[in-house]
Amino acid sequence: MDANPLPLTDTVSRAGMMHVPGGTYRMGSDSHYPEEAPAHRVTVEGFWIDATPVTNAQFRAFVRATGHVTFAETVPDPNNYPGSLPHMIFAGSLVFTPPKHPVDLRDWSQWWTLLKGANWRHPYGPQSNVKGLDDHPVVHVTFADARAYADWAGKELPTEAEWEFAARGGLDGAEYAWGDEFMPGEQAMANTWHGEFPRQRLSRFRRTSPVRTFPANGFGLYDMIGNVWEWTTDWWSVTHQADAPKGCCTPVNPRGGPEAGSFDPAQPEIRIPRKVIKGGSHLCAPNYCRRYRPAARHAEPVDTSTSHLGFRCIIRDRRSAE
Repeated sequence: MDANPLPLTDTVSRAGMMHVPGGTYRMGSDSHYPEEAPAHRVTVEGFWIDATPVTNAQFRAFVRATGHVTFAETVPDPNNYPGSLPHMIFAGSLVFTPPKHPVDLRDWSQWWTLLKGANWRHPYGPQSNVKGLDDHPVVHVTFADARAYADWAGKELPTEAEWEFAARGGLDGAEYAWGDEFMPGEQAMANTWHGEFPRQRLSRFRRTSPVRTFPANGFGLYDMIGNVWEWTTDWWSVTHQADAPKGCCTPVNPRGGPEAGSFDPAQPEIRIPRKVIKGGSHLCAPNYCRRYRPAARHAEPVDTSTSHLGFRCIIRDRRSAE
């Protein structure tokens, strides 16, 4: 791995970042969820990427420097949510709440609660805090919150193709970020759910884990799988668009906004576009959401924050050369 391929021409720090050389790889999968198909060859240019998800300590430094207020800390505009009842319009975020009885796995509302007062400072509700969680990934951040942090840090958010290439760690075509076996030698390689989701958790950690707890992948990156989902800049599509530009150059469509397919068809009256998130989280289990793989992808409304969603940033080599 080239430790210093191109010098930066500005003052942006690459501390805590690893270099990912450009290359061509097989993106997606034809063997799992339909939205991962078709598998196709993609070429990305080199870039630097945060070795870990952005932590609570890093996000706190950003908030102190800028005064940024996250979406979860702000009362939403009811005009953006037609049909919503007044008592449902409040500052808060989605928090995983394990059910106490058997539930239908097709109904996510059985374990997600839109909790008033939940935000990055209070990840499990107003009575909680992030004391002792400085080295855990920041959560309850929307796409705009993640992008604001990236802008402040002089960085960018990755495209889906860049993120997946980095997650694979040089193992083109492997099932996981570490190889083809989920738990080699019975060793947990990421913070995922062990047990019967959503009631029986046998994992080492109840929720998020400190970054760098589990082994790094081949590029020296931690938590690319599990712990928290991570934002990318790509608009959601129900399958891969194999002929679309990839790498750093995925364009917004000619209308200047997301394509129609990126909206939630279950709520056509609410026009909130969705981005691709990657990596799975500590809630991904063998019996539910087997998305603890680099090829896996999921749609997330840009205004949504949850207790299992974070992000990391990149600096592209071509920017460094300008």
